[in-house]
Amino acid sequence: MSTVFNFTFVPWFRSVAPYIHMHRGKTFVVGIAGEAIAAGKLPHLVQDLALIQSMGVKIVLVHGFRPQVNEQLLAKGHAPQYVNGLRITDSVALDCAQEAAGQLRYEIEAAFSQGLPNTPMAGATVRVMSGNFITARPVGVVDGVDFQHSGVVRKVDVQGITQTLHAGAVVLLSPFGFSPTGEAFNLTMEEVATSVACALQADKLIFVTETPGIRVRPLDPASEDNPIDTELPLAAAEALLAQIPAAQMPTDIPFYLQHCVSACKRGVERSHILPFAVDGALLLEVYVHDGIGTMVVDEKLESLREATHEDVGGILQLIEPFERDGTLVKRARTEIERDIGQYTVIEHDGVIFACAALYPYPEAHCAELAALTVSPSSQGQGDGEKVLKRIEQRCRAQGLEHIFVLTTRTMHWFLKRGFEQADIDALPEARKRKYNWDRKSVVLIKKLS
Repeated sequence: MSTVFNFTFVPWFRSVAPYIHMHRGKTFVVGIAGEAIAAGKLPHLVQDLALIQSMGVKIVLVHGFRPQVNEQLLAKGHAPQYVNGLRITDSVALDCAQEAAGQLRYEIEAAFSQGLPNTPMAGATVRVMSGNFITARPVGVVDGVDFQHSGVVRKVDVQGITQTLHAGAVVLLSPFGFSPTGEAFNLTMEEVATSVACALQADKLIFVTETPGIRVRPLDPASEDNPIDTELPLAAAEALLAQIPAAQMPTDIPFYLQHCVSACKRGVERSHILPFAVDGALLLEVYVHDGIGTMVVDEKLESLREATHEDVGGILQLIEPFERDGTLVKRARTEIERDIGQYTVIEHDGVIFACAALYPYPEAHCAELAALTVSPSSQGQGDGEKVLKRIEQRCRAQGLEHIFVLTTRTMHWFLKRGFEQADIDALPEARKRKYNWDRKSVVLIKKLS
């Protein structure tokens, strides 16, 4: 039994260790929908947040309270009112929101204060600190609709939040803000989390919500054959928002997606939409290669894109040393020029730092990943993973189900990223006929969920 455990634990721990190292010292803003708390997910979410913080991540937690406020409104015979996904907060709704916020803040602080017995964080002490970190202003009258006590974020106390984070505490924020004259405004969790993430220039903005993420084919009904798009470039996310109907209710997918896009455009490199229905969704998204929800990523700092004919020289220069030492199969310039449309590259300041090629086999519902190369000067910075994710995204867009690679020296890198070793017979017939028996390359296959 112990031997079997070692075989599973050791590779797993080695695979997550780079992510633990990568995220240490980073700042995450996590927005938890009130629906998650209503569904009884708070204890496990608190455990996971405490675990993430113990690994050196600074956490700002913003809670929602939509269902809790609606429940109190209905109990008072008062129907909730929304326009374009935003609540109209009259005096009754404001009282309900204040009461709900106080109760939820108590529950969250109590959950962090229990010592987390019988959990991975048993015996840990996690300090939670709240404060008047948000200044708000009224939404006002929009298109003839008076939103009354609904507000938007006017200012974030960056210094106060930063000092609290540096003191080792989790910062807890309710979706409330106050004007300089002391007037209270009901805000949305999504807007507070987004504004705080942008003001802090956080490394991640994470929404834990009732939606599993963005589907590869978002206009189709959700189904098992329509998987979650785990990585959505900012430009693609903006294009998608232009195609799908605007949010009518705050639980609609466009409501979350528009905040992810806004955050990425304002300096937050990565924004995530995760399902609270999946136990451990936070850990799976942060510490596992493929993640579980949708990540909207801003790539303007470096260009991750499909190659053009102008990149041929840069690709040749990048792969030549690896061809010379036998890591890669030698490719002629004419071959790269012919197949340039199959390549994905990372380019920064006119220099190609990473590349890979994708060769589809539609009849076998799969594709080959070839010539994955990262410049020695940027290895260990995640460029290989970025290219791999883009290649996988291209595969999914073509409706392909598997991706395979043939390698002689980098097998373990691929195994850590979800590939499994397979026999040569698993290759498509057309690729099997071209297999080089002298190189004795290992065949690795990954199923694209």
